Amino acid sequence: MDLVGTVSLLVGLFMVALTLWDIFQTVIVPRPTPGRFRPSRWVLHASWFVVRGVARRRKAAAQDRLLGTYGPAAAVLMLVTWLLSLVVGYGLGLLALANEVTPPVTDLGTAIYFAAVSLTTIGYGDIVANGAAARVVVTFAAATGLGIVALVITFLFSLYASYQRREREVIALQATAGAPPSAVKLLVAYARLELVDRLPDFFVTWQRWAAEVLDSHVAYPLLGFFRASHDNLSWISALGTVLDAASLVSTTIRGVSRGEAEVCRRVGSHLVEDISGLGFVDGDAVALRRDEFDVAYRRLGAAGYELEPADRAWRLFEKARESYAPALERMANYWATPATSWLGTHAPLRSAVHTAVAPEAAPDATADAAPVTE
Repeated sequence: MDLVGTVSLLVGLFMVALTLWDIFQTVIVPRPTPGRFRPSRWVLHASWFVVRGVARRRKAAAQDRLLGTYGPAAAVLMLVTWLLSLVVGYGLGLLALANEVTPPVTDLGTAIYFAAVSLTTIGYGDIVANGAAARVVVTFAAATGLGIVALVITFLFSLYASYQRREREVIALQATAGAPPSAVKLLVAYARLELVDRLPDFFVTWQRWAAEVLDSHVAYPLLGFFRASHDNLSWISALGTVLDAASLVSTTIRGVSRGEAEVCRRVGSHLVEDISGLGFVDGDAVALRRDEFDVAYRRLGAAGYELEPADRAWRLFEKARESYAPALERMANYWATPATSWLGTHAPLRSAVHTAVAPEAAPDATADAAPVTE
């Protein structure tokens, strides 16, 4: 084997090893595995920025359709990327072993073709490996091809099961918090329906939801790109709404058990911290203004809640939000979620640098979040 053949073989082995390592880390290892040299991460982030950039130039309905298909399409794209990388890697290896193949492989295109039919186990028989090393390469190609397809199918079933469990509570939240959801709408609805005594149970449910989402989305970050099937809903805005509601109960509202609300805020803050730490953040967060809090404060008072003094409540609420709001807003920027206020005032959810929602869609969101008159 000459120098060119040796280099070809080494590069091919490197590509195969890198791809198999990426598949192992992405599909099999159930924990965050950040790593710079992983093809799936490069493809995922690069393709998302392209798709999001295209979506920004479209109207709201078209944006939602385009961004909504990205998550499933990204799963397919990752499979295609892995298969192509293996085909090229094995092709380079077979090119280096040209003399062990009948008829001899004389160019890269033919070597890649032979690798592809071996990887997919099609095996037309027009090219045959007759040397020991070439037979090993072909056998490994066939085995990894079948194994990857089986792993990805299992991976997709796991993704969709986690997605459905996540969306179940997000959709149910719409009944009390509206769409887009807001914390004030949620708390006002519970007061009107005389369900205030059920708020601790509500926060327990969302504690469990946050723990499950933390486990699944940290293990499989691709889930963050799967959007809700209903308009004006997202798991990001639902989480922000629940955390704001928990913060209001634990800092502003009297007469309601605060323990479960505080635990819910802590678990949710942990979820935000861990997922944002994986790099799914973009832009800058916008701090909540005092006048926006005052709007929420008056609405809660009008709904019949007994409240802490406004100045004290504002200081405590602002401090409680620091544990989750800035990072969660930057996550919303990254994933281009619907632009609305979690609190339920006219405040934007995200900074002005984000333009994923078209200007014509903004009035509907803010109008839905306007104070409700009795």
